[in-house]
Order: sequence, then C-alpha cells, then structure tokens
Amino acid sequence: MQPAVVQSVVVLGSTGSIGTSTLDVLARHPQRYSVFALTAGKRIAELAQQCRRYAPRFAVAATEQGAEELRQLLRGAELDTQVLCGVEGLCRVAADPEVDTVMAAIVGAAGLRPTLAAVEAGKKVLLANKESLVMAGPVFMRALNASGAQLLPIDSEHNAIFQCLPQPCGSLESVGVEKILLTASGGPFRTRVNDDLHRVTPDEACAHPNWSMGRKISVDSATMMNKGLEFIEACLLFGAGPEQIEVVVHPQSIVHSMVQYRDGSVLAQLGNPDMRTPIAHGLAFPERIDSGVAAMDLVALGRLDFEAPDMGRFPCLGLARDAMSAGGSAPTSLNAANEVAVEAFLRGQLAFTGIPAVIERVLERAEAVELTGLDAVETADCRARELALEVLGAV
Repeated sequence: MQPAVVQSVVVLGSTGSIGTSTLDVLARHPQRYSVFALTAGKRIAELAQQCRRYAPRFAVAATEQGAEELRQLLRGAELDTQVLCGVEGLCRVAADPEVDTVMAAIVGAAGLRPTLAAVEAGKKVLLANKESLVMAGPVFMRALNASGAQLLPIDSEHNAIFQCLPQPCGSLESVGVEKILLTASGGPFRTRVNDDLHRVTPDEACAHPNWSMGRKISVDSATMMNKGLEFIEACLLFGAGPEQIEVVVHPQSIVHSMVQYRDGSVLAQLGNPDMRTPIAHGLAFPERIDSGVAAMDLVALGRLDFEAPDMGRFPCLGLARDAMSAGGSAPTSLNAANEVAVEAFLRGQLAFTGIPAVIERVLERAEAVELTGLDAVETADCRARELALEVLGAV
C-alpha cells in the first residue's frame, strides 16, 4: 500500500556522496517523496543539473557568487526554482513549514546551523553530518528534546546500531544492552608499515578500499578520526558511556555494527557497503523500501574478519576518546582542529602523520568550557581553529 501523503524532502549537501545517493533513492519512489530543496557549496554546475532533473522549489548555494552562477545556469529552463544563498538560505529551507524530512549531509561544521534549524523546527532529520552532533552535542540534544523532532542516524554504523536496538528504546540498561560494538574498516593503511605513513599522499589517503566517499571523510577514515567522531556520536545518540562502546576493526565492511546484550546475544546488521541502505531505512522508517542496493551473497564473500584497532597506528581514535571523556567543548575543539589539519594535508601543507599531532596540540591548549548555547559552540570552534592555524604555522 502506498502512503496517502507525499513527503517533502530537503537535501542539505545534495552534490556530495550522501546527497547524490539520497537523490538516487528518492528517484526510485516518486509516489512517496518530492524534492523541496537542494543545496550545495562549490559544485554549482552539478547543483544546476540536479535542479533541472528534480525541479525543487528552492536551491541554495553557499555564497551569493555561487547563487548568481546558478541563476545563470538555470536561465531558460522552465523551472520555478527559487535560488537562495548562505546560512540564512540553508536554515530557511531546513525549517520551512512545508518540509517533512531533512537529509543533513553537509560535511563538517558548516552543517551545524541548518541541521539545528531543522531540529528546532521539529522535522524528521536524517543525520549524516556527524560533525554537527560532535561539536555541539549538549546543545543539539537539548534542542532535540525540546522540539520533539525525530532524529534518525544515517552513518552506516549508527544506523546499524539503531536497527539492532528495540524501538522505541529507553536507556541501554533498561533494554539489557551490555555493550555497543562499533565496527571500522581500518581504512587504506590498516596494514601499511607505520614508518612509511609520513609519506602518504592525499590521493592514497582518499582511496578507501570499500566505500566511495568525499575527500575529507576519506582522510578521516584513513586516520580513523572518522571512527573517533562516530564514537562520540554513538555516546550522544544512544546515551552510552565511553566504557560501553568498543571499536572493532572489520576490514570487509559487511557487518556495520553490533549490539551485545546481557543474556549473551549479539545482534548485528549486515549489508553491502552502500550508503543507500541506511538512507532508504531512514527515509521510510518504520517501513522498508527498495534502496537499489544489490543483495548480499555471504557464500561468495566467504569470510568475515575482526581485530582490535592498533592505537599506535591510529592515535586519532585515542584523541577522540579523551575528548569525549573530558566533555564540554573538548569534542568541539577536536572536530575543529581535525578539519583544519585535514584541509592542510589535502593542500600538501602537512604530512599525514601531522594530522593527529596538530589535533593533540590544540586539545592541550584549548580550554574545555561548558556549552551553554550555540554562541558558546561557535566561540570554542573558532578558538580551536585559530590554535590549529598557529600550530600549523610553527610546523
């Protein structure tokens, strides 16, 4: 049976990997979903192509220059798409009264304000922008509880954990959860000689063995900071203490995460490494719809391997654990320093092994303060970025 009402969807970050996968799933179900707004940062030509195909009510570019370029590219097209720009435009479409669902897929701190606007407006928010939750955890969760918005995790690991928990779910203790097992692929350098890591190039770091992702998240996967951010995200999403989450390296990326229960049961969610699966799950929850992902062939796969993470090889994972334990603005500083360091690495201005070194120096120097509101979050974020740039200047 098809739903009586078509859901109106905003895709924040529509030209990125998650955004394009979301549009692929939406296109498979035109009777269920309509595209209300699409947004992009620098890929204006791609955004124009998406507008021509999906005819959204609004399109948002990051800058006025980008918005004007988009208007020029759409000139002559028989579209009623209104072009907006900047954070104000992003927040406007995310909180629009006509919108049902918001896919939050803008990478990094840039996604915080529009994602928070969607939460405050009580939307169904599909969270693929882990940085928003990491940098503003207490503020984000207070807004979520106050608004009654529905937050569904889209990161494959957190979506897997969500699927392995009873819904609705109270505290982990109340449903008998003993431990969350957060899986990690180990990235492209899981077995590379440690002494050779300082020679890693951006292209090597972005060549993930299993997933097709953007360059920033690919570097995060290579350093395992992505898993560190997901560790913090899991604590916040599921009300878990740091001691209740164990990171397990699983090179095949088939088991997306597991939940261990008090009675000895371990529930796992498995699937091919394709983000359309968690996207489709989030869009249709609590129903199930076709995602376009091929069925998994366990016989052909043959084996599943698991191992403990090498903390010496991946110091970013330990830094993230420390930041979560410190609390307050420490995760904000961690995320900001990482974004600055990764950008420097991608520009050829910092060695791969310099990324955790910069982050560690920033965490040592940044004061951990209570996050009383969005202004406190952005102040801590700005200060950590300044410190990271100072550290980079001294390298």
